[in-house]
Amino acid sequence: MSHFSYQHGVLNAESLPLPEIAEEFGTPTYVYSKAALLENFGAYHDACKGRDALVCYAMKANSNLAIIDLLAREGAGFDIVSGGELLRVIAAGGDPGKTIFSGVGKTVEEMQLALEKGILCFNVESIPELHRLNDVAGRMGKRAPVSLRVNPNVDAKTHPYIATGLKANKFGVAFDDALDTYRTATSLPHLEVVGIDCHIGSQLLDDAPLLEALDKLIELIDTLETEGIRLHHLDIGGGIGVDYGAAGDKPPVPVGEYLGRLFARIDAWRNERHGGQPIKVIFEPGRSIVANTGVLVTRIEFLKPGAEKNFCIVDAAMNDLMRPTLYQAWMGVQAVTPRDGQALTYDLVGPICESGDWLARERDLAVEPGDLLAVMTAGAYGMTMASNYNTRGRAAEVIVDGGQVHLVRKRENPADLFALESMIK
Repeated sequence: MSHFSYQHGVLNAESLPLPEIAEEFGTPTYVYSKAALLENFGAYHDACKGRDALVCYAMKANSNLAIIDLLAREGAGFDIVSGGELLRVIAAGGDPGKTIFSGVGKTVEEMQLALEKGILCFNVESIPELHRLNDVAGRMGKRAPVSLRVNPNVDAKTHPYIATGLKANKFGVAFDDALDTYRTATSLPHLEVVGIDCHIGSQLLDDAPLLEALDKLIELIDTLETEGIRLHHLDIGGGIGVDYGAAGDKPPVPVGEYLGRLFARIDAWRNERHGGQPIKVIFEPGRSIVANTGVLVTRIEFLKPGAEKNFCIVDAAMNDLMRPTLYQAWMGVQAVTPRDGQALTYDLVGPICESGDWLARERDLAVEPGDLLAVMTAGAYGMTMASNYNTRGRAAEVIVDGGQVHLVRKRENPADLFALESMIK
């Protein structure tokens, strides 16, 4: 169900009208629904009941401390891609022992921090990274738990910027090189090989590519076992898509069905070749947990008619929400308090000094200056990709819980942006 709905002619977050939130916290503001967040995570949790499985939330989608805290309370693990994200997990009360560290460019300092905090596993993406991690662990008197991120060369059929499983992508160890890389990993004295990882891309709307990738991982795991390399977990990554509402888009497979087919394939393999012996399964969902939990509320500053286009100029911009500019992503836009009258077709644009500063194109809206708009399904890759371009402070963030609203990130002001700068004397 949607936790953003019209009540008495006004768009609400759960049971709170968005105009009340805008009045209290200003605009632009990210507004999240706690109920939606817990419902989305619950779909994964319920699908994994009775199994040795761990859902590691991919923090790059939305790393607000309150989001991390709520998910940690529900038993989530975390997928991180930086030392900073690990410190966020710890600050929010998450468990480093349920945290996996992905990414192609882990620094020595990040490896040291992760080993000190006792993370679950490093997802290693190259042979040079194996050697660096072995050296760091050796100097610390530790053994680092590792899995290899294997690139299966499977086309995720998604936007090229969020496809990660092809030979042309920077991620992972090529499938043809994986066996030799595992041999190298097992030869290094300060590494403990514990698993295998794969992530082929984001915004996957059907499970065929993921099942294809899973079959290749199964083949590799069985080959490794013949060489005495036994893996304890299989990390199938994330990437399950969400419905952004674009006309003609194929809706994503529900999470329960998606995971059900994955588990069925894994169970058949384990029963046929391993006497039913289970293997721990790890997932790394991000977008599918937080995307539809949030909207970006923005106010119309001006309506500017033109010979070829009409522009609806709002106080949110590409620095607040980068997805449309970066990925040409379609985001739903709804009037918070719809008006009667004839709609005009507008491009929704911000005040940034770039022609690429747009949030939506060719939308039919019956609006006036001062009206509020909600950019829908904005909970993922919104605030985490925000910037301070044009010396614009980043938006406030709030979480709605029924009839209550909690400020979980204050709006930045210009003085905040100057704080780390200094002039030459």
